[in-house]
Amino acid sequence: MVHHKVLPMKALFLIAAATSALIALPAQAEVYRQVDDNGNVTFTDEPDDNAERVNVKPVTTITMPRPETVEQQLSEEEEGIGDQDAYESVGFTSPTEEEAFWSGGGNVEFRVTSTPGLRQGHRFEVTMDGTPVGQTRSGAVTVNNVFRGTHNAGVNVIGPDGERIFTGDTISFTVHRPSVQN
Repeated sequence: MVHHKVLPMKALFLIAAATSALIALPAQAEVYRQVDDNGNVTFTDEPDDNAERVNVKPVTTITMPRPETVEQQLSEEEEGIGDQDAYESVGFTSPTEEEAFWSGGGNVEFRVTSTPGLRQGHRFEVTMDGTPVGQTRSGAVTVNNVFRGTHNAGVNVIGPDGERIFTGDTISFTVHRPSVQN
């Protein structure tokens, strides 16, 4: 199965910008108008004896970038190549490292942030004890019915295709819940 990519607006802008940035080269050639015995008019660059020269304004030509080059650049942008350098940090604002708290229902709300802010197409992925528990663009993920005890949480920045772009530090927190035996 062949998949065709529709060029996004960004690609069209890049093509237009590249086109307008190129130097226009005038092309000049001799053009002649000829009329045969039946009255048919033709234009040519190889005149016969009855041809008359036509003054043609110079034609502007441009050289477009190869489609492979444009597709490669767009692919690299969309895949986030170089995005690893886009973030200085990503981490939790809640819970904090070594925080202990009571939660009767075992609900834990994770709040995450990054410096600089989350880029378009990216999202945060929160993990708990090594397992992904949610993804968000808003910076908040709630996990219900977390068992009591100490847990580790991590946060990653995930790109448009699900690739991990940046990983923050892991924190440890403790959930206190009533025991069934009490």
